[in-house]
Amino acid sequence: MSPTMARLRAEHLCRQVGEKIIVDDVSLEVHAGEIVGILGPSGSGKSSLLRLLNRLDEPTSGTVFLENTDYRNVAPRELRRSVGMVMQRPYLFPGSVAENVTFGPKQRAEQIAGDKISELLGEVGLAGYASRDVSRLSGGEAQRVSLARALANSPRALLLDEPTSALDDASKSGIESLVTKIVRDKQLACLLVTHDHGQAERRANRILYMDHGRVSEQKP
Repeated sequence: MSPTMARLRAEHLCRQVGEKIIVDDVSLEVHAGEIVGILGPSGSGKSSLLRLLNRLDEPTSGTVFLENTDYRNVAPRELRRSVGMVMQRPYLFPGSVAENVTFGPKQRAEQIAGDKISELLGEVGLAGYASRDVSRLSGGEAQRVSLARALANSPRALLLDEPTSALDDASKSGIESLVTKIVRDKQLACLLVTHDHGQAERRANRILYMDHGRVSEQKP
């Protein structure tokens, strides 16, 4: 891959439902090792944009490229492994931490060795948690499991939709630091949707502002 090639690139991305335009002609690019923050008022299209980037929703027009591959040429399940997503509230399945982390690989009949599970949990600050039941986790711990579950698929890009908004300040700080380190160490392309201007200023390399479905401003 060329060092100047965007890891994730959207071109003229639009989504319209009925008469309502939700995402309006958005073009952007994110490079490996970069965090791009997306700020904007509620209803501005931030989360809807993320859902288009890994085809949880389908665009009305425009497309997305993962490196130089048009994502319409990639099976949706494979795309969502390559473009991982972590939501505002962690949606964990009943059972152990390890069962949640290995969910994605098991869906494609792949086994993850115990030492790999331990490595993944160590990366998110949960060493020794493999056998713990998810019902016993704090909010911050559950969000770390969500990150580990996304990382288990070896993604090339990471979409974060308000990942710390439901957490206390201490947990928020921990998740912020963790995400920054993971994106840098694994050279992921990361889009971070947040209402927290301070968080975007602290963690993002660039900030996009959305309003009425459009990217209205970009701050280096």
